[in-house]
Amino acid sequence: MAADTPPKNVPTRRALLTGLAALPVAAAAAAAERKERKPKKRRPAKPKVQHVDVAIIGAGVFGAWTAWHLLRAGKTVRLFDAYGAGNARASSGGESRVIRMGYGADTIYSDMARDSLKYWKDLSDTASAPIFHNTGVLWFGPQGDAYTAQSLAWLQANRVGHEHGDVSWLQNKYRQIQFYQGETGILETEAGALIAARGVQELIADAQIEIERVVMPAPLFSKKTKRHTLPDGGTADHLVYAAGPWLAELFPQQLMNKIVATRQEVYHFGAPQGDTRFAPPELPVWADNSNNGIFYGIPDLEGAGFKIAIDRHGPRIDPDTMERTLTAEGIAEARAYVARRFPGLANAPLIGGRVCQYENSSNGDYLIDRFPGQDHVWLVGGGSGHGFKNGPAVGKRVAAHILDKNLAVEPRFSFATKGTAAARTVF
Repeated sequence: MAADTPPKNVPTRRALLTGLAALPVAAAAAAAERKERKPKKRRPAKPKVQHVDVAIIGAGVFGAWTAWHLLRAGKTVRLFDAYGAGNARASSGGESRVIRMGYGADTIYSDMARDSLKYWKDLSDTASAPIFHNTGVLWFGPQGDAYTAQSLAWLQANRVGHEHGDVSWLQNKYRQIQFYQGETGILETEAGALIAARGVQELIADAQIEIERVVMPAPLFSKKTKRHTLPDGGTADHLVYAAGPWLAELFPQQLMNKIVATRQEVYHFGAPQGDTRFAPPELPVWADNSNNGIFYGIPDLEGAGFKIAIDRHGPRIDPDTMERTLTAEGIAEARAYVARRFPGLANAPLIGGRVCQYENSSNGDYLIDRFPGQDHVWLVGGGSGHGFKNGPAVGKRVAAHILDKNLAVEPRFSFATKGTAAARTVF
């Protein structure tokens, strides 16, 4: 090999110098390329939908049924919820709810429940799993109780399926329950239980609308466009705030102490293997009006166990931050009641439970009215422990107001009637 021939694969000095000389040029080219690739100042993303007729804040039972009715009427709708449909912190979450029609002399709620039942049945018939369980609802309490007598009169006048009788009738029909002399009862044969969270999710699927996980601020109205601005830059002609226990948080000046969220507990006990007395069809939904607060329960549906709860207000809470752990005192009270009224479950294990909330209005009636001073912003809430069953009728009423601006607000549901007195429930 010639002495001046470099070994293979070993760079020559000339090649090294050529490469070194090229480095500044390459660095400059790379810098120029990086500069070209440098992202421009980000512009706000365009909304999926530029404009809709109605934006609904809150995808619980009131908001979802409002969306459903509006979409059926041909309106365009966006539906927002910070935590998603039927979430664990919502008043519409959880396993089950009661649907009944006897409300004493409060016929406005009886009429709404009867109307709502038709919608729930239709949804249940087309859902992937049942939403309505026709267990019947048994109401019992002291003989001569005015509420019971008035409920019976409404059921009879409206030809709603029912049975009724004295303590002998109760004892013969439901031997797994301990009744006492002087008690009477009504069985609403067309009523029963609703599956809660899944029901809301099935409803939204039936409406064919997407839930947008957005924290919605208070209304922002553009005088120039005459429209309400949404968080992503979209707009809407009407806003419906159906935010349940968050309503007073959104509008503290208007609703503080008028909509109050309270802590509630429910308990699920497990019957022994093979004991069918505490499941349908042997046991209906039931409500006992003979105590300090109404004790009520739902038979073992879908393996959840025998459910019991007390329709009595707990302490005020923040739905975002409340720790949802059952209390020993609450469990003890539930056990004592079960042992007295349902002796076959006296030693039943607690197999589940849930801490939820009511969002109570100051007078126990729903709030379905315009935001003071704003014609196209609606406040919808105050379920007060009995709102879930009437979701279809509430949504229908809200939709009717939006479709007809001259439709009068029901006085009992008006903003003007919501004072700051202690809230009550109607169950």
